[in-house]
Amino acid sequence: MMIAVNVKSSARTEMIDITGRIQGEIDGAGFKDGLCVLYAPHTTAAVTVNEGADPAVQSDILKELDKIIPLQDGYRHAEGNSAAHIKTSLIGPEQLIIVEDGKLVLGTWQRVFFCEFDGPRNRMLYIKLIG
Repeated sequence: MMIAVNVKSSARTEMIDITGRIQGEIDGAGFKDGLCVLYAPHTTAAVTVNEGADPAVQSDILKELDKIIPLQDGYRHAEGNSAAHIKTSLIGPEQLIIVEDGKLVLGTWQRVFFCEFDGPRNRMLYIKLIG
């Protein structure tokens, strides 16, 4: 079963906590055990798992990505979003998370984030439940 979810970003770069939305889709599907594949079909957006308890962690991640991949750095790509493409390649467009007894298997502090690197935009996230 594959589910398409819209994600609306509100800033050029941001990390949007989508854990609750994913869990809601799992609940709605009545899915109990298996794998949850998350895939962002974009070249300037990614999906990651990281700490969600302290929002400073997301700020730190974005800050450090901006330091190593600046917005403007003499890139050849004419659209002005080369940094977003590079960040997406580093973070990656997919995640694979175990589902056990109908719940995402995440660590105590872990949350799932949709990473926007070229917003604001309306984005798509695909959820594939296998099992």
